[in-house]
Amino acid sequence: MRNDSASLSRWEEPQPAGPNPDVQELIRNSAFEIIPLNSASGAIDALPPKSRVSITASAAKGQAATLELAEELVIRGHHAIPHFSARLIRDRGQVKDLAAWAKYVGVTTAFVIGGDATEPGPYHDAHTFMQDLFEHDHGLDTVGVAAYPDGHPLIGEDERRHALFAKQDLLAEAGLRGYCSTQMCFDPAQIIAWLKAERGDGLTLPVHLGIPGAVERAKLLTIGARLGVGQSLRYLHKNRRSMAKLLGSSAHDPSELLEALSSQLTPLSISGLHIFTFNQVETTATWRHALLHS
Repeated sequence: MRNDSASLSRWEEPQPAGPNPDVQELIRNSAFEIIPLNSASGAIDALPPKSRVSITASAAKGQAATLELAEELVIRGHHAIPHFSARLIRDRGQVKDLAAWAKYVGVTTAFVIGGDATEPGPYHDAHTFMQDLFEHDHGLDTVGVAAYPDGHPLIGEDERRHALFAKQDLLAEAGLRGYCSTQMCFDPAQIIAWLKAERGDGLTLPVHLGIPGAVERAKLLTIGARLGVGQSLRYLHKNRRSMAKLLGSSAHDPSELLEALSSQLTPLSISGLHIFTFNQVETTATWRHALLHS
């Protein structure tokens, strides 16, 4: 029989230690984002046990692919957080089916986005979809919504801010816990300025900071440009130190961004991480594990 130390998983997490316990707690409360692609199987195999896993939804793969992957994650003991993409939903009947699916599978957290489908059905944005979803017995206790420190390429600033606060109000009316998860932003000053302004205007939702994981730099730069985070990519070009580190290694290291934000995590209620892995989970999980041991 193996002794206790030999049977411990390599991903077993230690108690918080080191000079930045706030950063370590943030890392501990993180979710790995996985995309429903052929590479998803390997990504799931690389997850630490009982991980929080956010599963994307896209027009290319459809909503069903997200649900299938979420079911597999639940079966394997993870906490699945499926994305519900409003613009992919065809009618009110499908909303009812989604609610029933969530309760049956045991999904308690969902992330609701407007989505990128160019020819939407009756739901053009997350708010209108959420209104109908909350009319059903869905079994959810927590719903996440999107936030954009770097702006959104297709949504004006006034419209974006109004939408975020409208969703916050809707969650409160429904008696659900909520949070907002941010799109990637590499500029700590931009993140702080954006969130201070939002808090000043009445944003009370906890924030889960969206960061790229320890992923290949070429993939990060390519996908980052496609996601519309050009302003943050320009920040990297202006910040020679950050750009040199990115180009001087095979993988991005998000540690520097977290350290730069460490003093603001508690004051601004940044309580978790949403880690964009692009399905490169193994390197990201190794980075996370190392920081928890530092």
